[in-house]
Amino acid sequence: MSRQPRDRAADRAAITAAADRLLAGTPLHSTTGKLTRTELIAESKLRRDVVYEHRDLVDTFAAQVRAQHSAPTAVQAVIDQRDQLAAQVADLKAELAHERELAATLRRLAAELSLELDQAREEHATTGTVTRLPVRRNIIGPCS
Repeated sequence: MSRQPRDRAADRAAITAAADRLLAGTPLHSTTGKLTRTELIAESKLRRDVVYEHRDLVDTFAAQVRAQHSAPTAVQAVIDQRDQLAAQVADLKAELAHERELAATLRRLAAELSLELDQAREEHATTGTVTRLPVRRNIIGPCS
């Protein structure tokens, strides 16, 4: 049994289409969408040796990647959004730490006040007497 010869034109078309999809940020078969030769191979769904038979296409893709600053616009938008969300998470973590510190302080304060209240009740129970203050009387009479 002999193998059928590869259709080089179909291989070139698959590599070119894969490169276009990666550069546009809309990969179909790539797992990460990164602009690497490995992702080009994954996106084209061809074997590595077949892709590298078309070295000119691989080099063209690499040059386009360098010209595009190695991140497609769609991926760059996601990266920017991720950075914004990471900054929000950092702010929220700092706020949460502050709130937890405040809650711990309030718990300590409540415990201290509870102890003082228990001590005051205990003192009141042991003495049992309430000191009455004298009532002020108007000696001069009612004011006119």
